[in-house]
Amino acid sequence: MNAFRYGDEEISNKEILISVTTMIIGAGILTLPRGVAQSTKGLDGLLAIVAGGVLAMVFAWVCARLSSRFPQQTFFQYTTRLVSKPVAIVTTLLFGLYFMCFTAYEMRTVATISKIYLFDQTPVEALGLIFLLIVIYSVSGSRAAILRINLMFMPIVLFIAIAVVLMNVGYFDAENLRPFFTTNWKGYVQASKETSFAFVGFEILLFYVALSNKPKEAPTAAIIGVSIPLALYLLIYFMVIGVFATETTSQMIHPTIEMAKEVEVPGQFFERFESIFFTIWIMTLFNTAAMGLDLSVTCLRYVLPRVKKMNIIFALSPVTYLVGMLPENQLSVFKLGNFISYAGIGFAVLIPTLLLVIAKARGVKGHA
Repeated sequence: MNAFRYGDEEISNKEILISVTTMIIGAGILTLPRGVAQSTKGLDGLLAIVAGGVLAMVFAWVCARLSSRFPQQTFFQYTTRLVSKPVAIVTTLLFGLYFMCFTAYEMRTVATISKIYLFDQTPVEALGLIFLLIVIYSVSGSRAAILRINLMFMPIVLFIAIAVVLMNVGYFDAENLRPFFTTNWKGYVQASKETSFAFVGFEILLFYVALSNKPKEAPTAAIIGVSIPLALYLLIYFMVIGVFATETTSQMIHPTIEMAKEVEVPGQFFERFESIFFTIWIMTLFNTAAMGLDLSVTCLRYVLPRVKKMNIIFALSPVTYLVGMLPENQLSVFKLGNFISYAGIGFAVLIPTLLLVIAKARGVKGHA
């Protein structure tokens, strides 16, 4: 008798929806208020967040529409049909490199913040290695299982995020929200760029829609998957500005965690609520890192189908760790994050849009 294999690796659009949400919020929500507050005044940053969210919905739909046009076909397969095999190989390898760097950044982010808020005596290198080993273990198994874990963790993460907001209502000062509509157009443009970076992550649709049992419904799931982070970003930013004001927020490294530090639980049951908040948030960072490494491995397997999955994992893991440990300080970590964000715009916007235009122009479709 064969062992049960989770429905032959098929997933529903619910898994796709939650996976998009998880991939987007990752580490972005921890720093988004700072980046927006540096370019806007008062509540003006909300407009930039909405602009970034709407653009993300549009291009998430593009990614999902492109993938759903070729049901049960991998990114490499339909890219080969659209732009030739050599171009598909190069594009897929670039995606693999991008996702590997993304995983490295997530690993370093977890290690750095863990050292600040949880394990101040433990080296960053050790924290990063432990986290990466857990991610490697998760990627070694079923791909669909990684996406199903998102369904289990995301409700907990959203609950703790909303709890932090509600527990800060007593510190909220409406005066901190002023002035209104005083930011110049350059400030809006810069803030919109920051929010666009925070919404990168929906490009996973190019690879995971192939696992969907209802690919035609993926575009709708993609839009809903982006709308959840948009609503959460708006809520978090509104509360952070109301508690700290724009000037203070713009100077904080992790404003969302600093807001969690303001929480006082009755009876002093938890003296450091930010530790509880970040411990829960590690669930999201784990999921995003696992999906990043899984997609990096998947891209290499498309190009090197004869190489075993575990061999690719063992080859990628040391490189991922070294890339994550290259930054020497927090400023260098931010530079790595910016580099990945700029690359993400290209991979999430330019490439899918170009491929969809080519597919429509040539009338190329897959078969259900």
